Amino acid sequence: EVQLVESGGGLVQAGGSLRLSCAASGFTFDDYAIGWFRQSPGKEREGVSCISSSDDITYYADSVKGRFTISRDNAKNTVYLQMSSLKPEDTAVYYCYTRGDSGLGSRDYWGQGTQVTVSS
Repeated sequence: EVQLVESGGGLVQAGGSLRLSCAASGFTFDDYAIGWFRQSPGKEREGVSCISSSDDITYYADSVKGRFTISRDNAKNTVYLQMSSLKPEDTAVYYCYTRGDSGLGSRDYWGQGTQVTVSS
């Protein structure tokens, strides 16, 4: 069974930092790209960052570029999102995501989410 489990969220003041973790299991982790999305109340879920399976390609939304850093440790089956210079508008539930190929049912997989709250 594919599982993605996020952790590391919490309450932080503006300008602070948090590191989110996404622990994966049930599939060959280093074969898949992993992404982070977020959703605020009343807003659609938006892509934040993603990292390729081989760790050589990363993507960042313009809103987080220069402040967030994605990385992965394939030995630990874990992807990290280091968030710095946090702003109140970063407040959201953050989700870990991967897209399964035909071997994993050709479907999307999501974690349960972790709440990040940035106070002004």
